[in-house]
Amino acid sequence: MSDIDRTTTDFRATVLGAPRIGPNRELKRATEAYWAGRIDREALLVQAGDLRRDDLTRLRDSGLDSVPVNTFSFYDQVLDTIVLLGALPHRYDGIADDLDRYFAAARGVQSVTAMEMTKWFDTNYHYIVPEISPDTTFSLHPEKAVAELVEATELGVPARPVIIGPITFLLLSKAVDGADAPISRLDELIPLYADLLGQLKAAGAQWVQIDEPALATDVTPDAAGLAARVYGPLGDSTDRPALLVAGYFGDLGDALGALAATGIDGVAVDLVRGDVDRVVASTGLAKKLLVAGVVNGRNIWRTDLDRASATLATLLGSARTVAVSTSCSLLHVPYTIAAEDGLDETLRPWLAFGSEKVAEVVTLSRALTEGRDAVTEELAEAADAIAARRADPRVHDQGIRGRVADIVAEGIARGPAADRRRQQDERLGLPVLPTTTIGSYPQTSEIRLARAALRSGEIDEAEYTRRMRGEVESVIRLQEELGLDVLVHGEPERNDMVQYFAEQLDGFAATHNGWVQSYGSRCVRPPILFGDVSRPRPMTVEWATYAQALTPKPVKGMLTGPVTILAWSFVRDDQPLADTANQIALAIRDETVDLQDAGIGIIQVDEPALRELLPLRAADQAAYLAWAVDAFRLSTSGVADATQIHTHLCYSEFGEVITAIADLDADVTSIEAARSKMEVLDDLNAIGFGNSVGPGVYDIHSPRVPSQDEIVESLRAALNAVPVERLWVNPDCGLKTRKPDEVRESLAHVVAATERVRMSLA
Repeated sequence: MSDIDRTTTDFRATVLGAPRIGPNRELKRATEAYWAGRIDREALLVQAGDLRRDDLTRLRDSGLDSVPVNTFSFYDQVLDTIVLLGALPHRYDGIADDLDRYFAAARGVQSVTAMEMTKWFDTNYHYIVPEISPDTTFSLHPEKAVAELVEATELGVPARPVIIGPITFLLLSKAVDGADAPISRLDELIPLYADLLGQLKAAGAQWVQIDEPALATDVTPDAAGLAARVYGPLGDSTDRPALLVAGYFGDLGDALGALAATGIDGVAVDLVRGDVDRVVASTGLAKKLLVAGVVNGRNIWRTDLDRASATLATLLGSARTVAVSTSCSLLHVPYTIAAEDGLDETLRPWLAFGSEKVAEVVTLSRALTEGRDAVTEELAEAADAIAARRADPRVHDQGIRGRVADIVAEGIARGPAADRRRQQDERLGLPVLPTTTIGSYPQTSEIRLARAALRSGEIDEAEYTRRMRGEVESVIRLQEELGLDVLVHGEPERNDMVQYFAEQLDGFAATHNGWVQSYGSRCVRPPILFGDVSRPRPMTVEWATYAQALTPKPVKGMLTGPVTILAWSFVRDDQPLADTANQIALAIRDETVDLQDAGIGIIQVDEPALRELLPLRAADQAAYLAWAVDAFRLSTSGVADATQIHTHLCYSEFGEVITAIADLDADVTSIEAARSKMEVLDDLNAIGFGNSVGPGVYDIHSPRVPSQDEIVESLRAALNAVPVERLWVNPDCGLKTRKPDEVRESLAHVVAATERVRMSLA
């Protein structure tokens, strides 16, 4: 479509995507009810439709003049794209119902395993990894996108369908069964996308947004070439709506110029992380719509409207039209701060959740089109809130900062690994292939009811503690019965592995309803890290020592590491992440020392988010990994060499941080490996990893129970890569989301399979 032929009206205010789980997690409850058989397919579709329409009308009524659609998903937008392109693996062909087939790919069923899952760029959202094999044949299935466009149009919504682009789809895919790199299949997808654009136009689309966040990363050395290769022909197509290409999570680099040189109609850029000067200098944008992402879609701090407005003013003249938007989808923030009734009232004016960010976009758009005088009150209110946040005494504590500096100066290394292993072997006396679990056990209905009763005041803290101690004893007895070697207390008292600690640390605030989707029906409430961090008192010692008193077997102390607490919080944006990480590390360090002094011989400090925060550009990665490793070492180097330090990592592309994993120098590293078929062990061997490792032998994110034979096969594969004296046996991750009967049977198979392998080694 040439600029001369363009008849579609430009829009001025939008967001790149929106939350979809429901203001009160309605989608979570509906899908889990469907999985459990409590509602049927039709009831699920009705509830999902009601939720989707509510979200659309809310955005329509907010003042946006273009609303993203086709962003709803029952599980994951990448899985939706797999279905769109006819690329579901053939192992699911035997499942007749399309919705059940979709969920089987996401979660697995007893007869077939799930697809792999990993993190969406550097966020805590998980996506289903497409599998591209030699027999993958792409075909277009646009029914969902078209139906949701028609639905929105009938509601009077100025709808803009959103599709994940072919470059991002293939660069995030995995080659299987000897296939070539998935990006080699790019030319097969271009005509399918052209066909899709034509069908969306016929259904009434004025604009279509194609998301290409991979262009803002170093995942390919030829982002500009790929952009030209795809959007040259798509831009030249005449049978399509106006086409907006969105690059986010960073600066588009040379890909911006390549996109600007094509016939597409608009480009959406992330100006929270991206380079404003590059956009201003890109002469190719002069005849295009520029969607400027000046409102942070990933964090919850109120936007500095004065600064954002000034940024927007510099863009005028650089493009045909400048529209205001969020930097990325609002999928990563809660619905609205209006739902928070227990929040510190001092903090409230500092914050903007999803609805508030939409309002900021509308305000900035008005300032751009009508002048700043039209929004004087909004600008003044934002400036006052930002000034109050900056002046709050909780934001800077020189005592904490000085203590961190002193400990780092003294050194944060432990003794040589071989010496530590010898002391720990003497202390613990474990068998070869020691069996353990990662930490959490199922959060039963009894646990949830007790937590709700405590919140409502029906029971007091003493009664709650009594009930949780009963749950701990039950978990300890189960593990003893099953024959596990190293036990955990099951974490019944913990609502979440990050929030639990944030609620006990100064410098954090917790929300009551700030839910964000992590994957599928799994939702989390990231705490708000607003000030300098300190630990007023021990956080886990009482629970760990109670559990240890119930059994002669070693019980692990369970902590969350500083990088993961940082990554899974809404983190402060007014100082370097490294400084914040070290403050959290100091608090965790104090906890490890107290656990050791209380007689706990094994302490696990989980860092599943280590890969998640890895910068998307290679030039920035070494500095991040250096401070991330140092923060972990700061948190774990206060204990004696005879105390065994474990860590856990899951659901990330570990190969990119494999050296850093070794540099953590944990005595035992447990790591997700079941869905990826133990691939990570080759990466560890390639760098000469010498400490102990526990590759996950079964996938806990699936409801299926692994057989003994499957686990034996996994263990034998692991033994081909790891000497028996350094190999541990454990599931992929914590068991919190699983049902008790699934856990019992699965762990029984783990113990039995381990014993079979031990006997074969005797």
